[in-house]
Amino acid sequence: MTEVLTMGRVGVDIYPLQIGVSLREVETFGKYLGGSPTNVAVAAARLGRSSAVITRTGADPFGAFVHDALREYGVDDRHVKSVAHLPTPVTFCEIHPPDHFPLYFYRFPKAPDLEIHPDELDLAEIAAADLFWGTVTGLSQQPSLDAHHTAWEARNRRRFTVLDLDYRPMFWSDLHVARDRVRDALRQVTVAVGNLDEVEVATGTREPYRAGKLLLAAGAEIAVVKQGGGGVLGMTSDEVVEVAPVPVEVVNGLGAGDAFGGALCHGLLAGWPLARTLRYANAAGSIVAGRLACAPAMPTVAEIEFALGEAAHA
Repeated sequence: MTEVLTMGRVGVDIYPLQIGVSLREVETFGKYLGGSPTNVAVAAARLGRSSAVITRTGADPFGAFVHDALREYGVDDRHVKSVAHLPTPVTFCEIHPPDHFPLYFYRFPKAPDLEIHPDELDLAEIAAADLFWGTVTGLSQQPSLDAHHTAWEARNRRRFTVLDLDYRPMFWSDLHVARDRVRDALRQVTVAVGNLDEVEVATGTREPYRAGKLLLAAGAEIAVVKQGGGGVLGMTSDEVVEVAPVPVEVVNGLGAGDAFGGALCHGLLAGWPLARTLRYANAAGSIVAGRLACAPAMPTVAEIEFALGEAAHA
């Protein structure tokens, strides 16, 4: 039985090994597994959860690398297939701590992970997974859009059907189309999680409390609003939780949200109170923000518990 099943973006992250330098001048790079829902599956596996990802790669050496990396991290790769005519995406970034990490996505002419077709899905496994995680990026093009809705129909709003609001403007030609598709999706999920930019796309407001209320009104049973240095707001119909940020010297903030996501999955499945779950997820995110890469940086249970202990005594 799969505990955490994610669906959507995958690729290869090519990150500079020189910090604070333009790509124009960078000389050496590291190669890492990437893609938000893929990293969430890795983060959950690092915390002891059985996890799998539904995605597509190119039929190329980078696609083979994706399979190798998933297996190394303990993520089931049997739902990862190749698309013969499309290359595996690569993503470059620049690293300018503490808060400037421009991304350059090479997903042309189209990313294979947007070529997930509804009739290829194992709907029985999707329905049975303890937690199913999809992202807004998967709604940006067909046939991925229909595949996500087919998966959600199979879930039938089962508990812990998560939508990562994960809005990336470069994947959309029209903000209004994105907002409409997000609102359609919210009717089919039970958990919504996003940062201030992402909840603004979904709800039209950046004010955290109002955004959380609107996410609940749209269909979510749990709304999580990440506020960066402002901490995290969690909300249900009868509970509001605010969790302070965990101080960290930021190296690369790009994987922090995925670590947060994997730890959120872990806490939800453990049945923890919302406050404990969000503190745990916050700590996981802070650990990865202090490291260079994404997938290989995902923390263990021991590392998160140590970070929480340090924060409690700060």
